[in-house]
Amino acid sequence: MALSPKTEVLEALHRNCLFRSDKHVETHDHVTRELTDHVLRWKQGARDAALFKGELNQLKIYELRYGAEVEVTPRPFDGFTLLHTSLSGCAEFECDGHVMSVSEGRTAVLAPKQHVRLRWMAGTQQLIVRIPNSLIQQVSGKVEDETTSLMPGLLLPRHLGSQWDLLVQSLLNISSMSGDPSIRAEWRDHFERNLALFLFLHHAPLSTSQAALLPADSSSTRSESGAHNGGVRQMDAMLEYIESRLHAPISLEDLARVTGVSLRTLNVMCHRYHGVTPMELLRNMRLDAVRARLLLDAAASVTDTALMFGFGHLGRFSAYYFTRFNELPRETQKRRER
Repeated sequence: MALSPKTEVLEALHRNCLFRSDKHVETHDHVTRELTDHVLRWKQGARDAALFKGELNQLKIYELRYGAEVEVTPRPFDGFTLLHTSLSGCAEFECDGHVMSVSEGRTAVLAPKQHVRLRWMAGTQQLIVRIPNSLIQQVSGKVEDETTSLMPGLLLPRHLGSQWDLLVQSLLNISSMSGDPSIRAEWRDHFERNLALFLFLHHAPLSTSQAALLPADSSSTRSESGAHNGGVRQMDAMLEYIESRLHAPISLEDLARVTGVSLRTLNVMCHRYHGVTPMELLRNMRLDAVRARLLLDAAASVTDTALMFGFGHLGRFSAYYFTRFNELPRETQKRRER
């Protein structure tokens, strides 16, 4: 079952509420003590902040909400990594220049070394797992003087979402029985190490981050049988590639190379799973990113945002936007202001 605010196992987490508040200083201080020092800027919406906490041996699990729209600018993380799962609402995260739009149900890995900024829409609820980097180092198999470094920011691939949900729900179940003497510390350690190993193995998936670097003819060495027998993994690889390069040029050949199939097969797969051509899917994802930015940032320029996401012809951009959302970009901004 996908994680959501109504997931039953979260009830145990809700029994340990650290605070509820609509006060800026109180909210800031509580979150700073648990996570890291940060600058908190309240935007639109009613303030209704709350923080819930669960603990194991080394991991800490939180559910956090602000109620209102917020912008959070933490210090670069010192010795830990955060995994954010959007239980409801959506957010935009920027880690060392890498921007991620985290829609409901998606999970982002945050390990910034220089700069991080988090922007949450009103009503957003996040499940946050705080994992010490020392635990990732332990499961990596590297010696102590070797550094295990994660990417500054990574949107967890879609096909790993169900695995992540199961891992987190198992951890929540174990943390809810922290007072049960039958649950040994070694058992909690086993689950923690499994989660750390999952993170280490998937923090830089080959299918998304390295496929673009393959030579143009390398796809011929990979079989297309998976595409004909389903193609889910190939589609996920393509979607993750697009999400990682929303601000950069992408060609049809790039998409075929990432998925490891021919142009014809890629077209068939996109129609099968999304009902559109590959380039229409790319355009729709960029339109979705434009809309998310306009909803998140009251000061965003429609023109600058369109250009940022690759729409060079503003007339066609407006037509595409209206077709997808049944409203013009400026109407999206006005609706946000209401």
